[in-house]
Formats: sequence, structure tokens, C-alpha cells
Amino acid sequence: MPKIPDTSAILVCAGNASRMGGINKILMPLAKSNVIGICMQAFQNCNDISEIIIVTKSENMQIIQETAEQLHISKLTHMTEGGATRQQSVLQGLKLVSKQTNYIAIHDGARPLVKSEHIANVIQDARIFGGATLGVPVKDTIKIIDDGLITDTPPRNSLYITQTPQVFKKRLYFEAVDFALEHNLDFTDDCQLIESIGGKIYMTIGDYTNIKITTPEDRKIAEVLL
Repeated sequence: MPKIPDTSAILVCAGNASRMGGINKILMPLAKSNVIGICMQAFQNCNDISEIIIVTKSENMQIIQETAEQLHISKLTHMTEGGATRQQSVLQGLKLVSKQTNYIAIHDGARPLVKSEHIANVIQDARIFGGATLGVPVKDTIKIIDDGLITDTPPRNSLYITQTPQVFKKRLYFEAVDFALEHNLDFTDDCQLIESIGGKIYMTIGDYTNIKITTPEDRKIAEVLL
């Protein structure tokens, strides 16, 4: 019996692109489309995803809609404007998820190289643990600095670079949101939100190509990787 898609993807791309020198990174050309187009394709091609919700600036919506039509992105159901912070932007998307949704997959719209199979893997792990995120082990030795001086060197085998999507059971995510709003907390990472109520999150191994485009050089790297 085929699996029924039950995961809503919220693609967050409402930032100011300050490190891009004002360039709108999600609409930058990439391969035969643009950054958000390639990103939407990955979620379109994942059988677990039932719908795609995009949180962005109002001036981006028409081009994103046109991109979705060109790429035959049938799962795009809603677009909405973001808030002042990342967490507030995610909440705007959260208001639009389907009642039938069981899991929420939150993804940076500026990570276009995520693979459909890795999206499926992290969703599967979230089904088991309640929450999961893509990530990769760090390659370099990490130092903790205080006032310019090294104070500690944490063991590298316990350090991971956190990526997205980050996937959570919907009920658990709403519980964490209520807690954050009640205590006036605002997090830059959705895992932190779940951690704040004691939720356990599994680290699903992705790969190093799932880069986030934050500087002009990153687009060139993405082109090479594609």
C-alpha cells in the first residue's frame, strides 16, 4: 500500500540578504532555474511531502509563482510574508499548514542543493524520534574563544554542522511554539525551539553539498556542485 504524504514543507526565505550585498539570493539564476526553483524541485520530488508553503517578501511572490509554474511544482499551496525574525517567519508559514499534516519540515530556501532522498531520510527519523535534522560531522578542529584567547577544544567526534530541513511532529512543534511565546523566547534554529521544552532530536546524516547560499561566492560553488 503506497505511503500517504503527511509532511508540510515550510521554505523560509524572508531574510534581508545582508551578506549578499543586497542581491536577492533566492531569485538568483541557478542551473536552468533559480535558487528557490531548484529548492522547490527537491521537495516536489519527495513522496513524503504533501504541500509546500513559502515564506518570503511580498515582492518575490510573483516571480516564485511563475517559477513554480515553469517547473510544474504542483505541491506549492501557499505563500505568505515573513516576520521580523526567522522564528516569526516560520510561525507565519505554520498558520497555513493543512489540518491533515502530521509533520512539519522547515527548510532554508537558500539551501537549493538538498537531495530528495535526504529529505525522506530525515522525515523517517522524525517519525521515530519526534524530531530530526539533517547535519554532517565537522571536518575541522573547533576552538572556543574568550576575549581572543582559546579556552577549550571540544572533541571533534561529537560536533556536527546543523543543516535543514529540520522535521518535527506537528503536535510537538506547536507545544514548543506556545512555550516560546509564553516566555518571550526567539530562536534562530528550530531545533533550539524543541530543545527548550526538552524534546529529543535525532541527527540524520546528510552530505556536505547541502550548502546555504549566503555570499556571492556560494552561488558559484552551487553551480559547480550541480
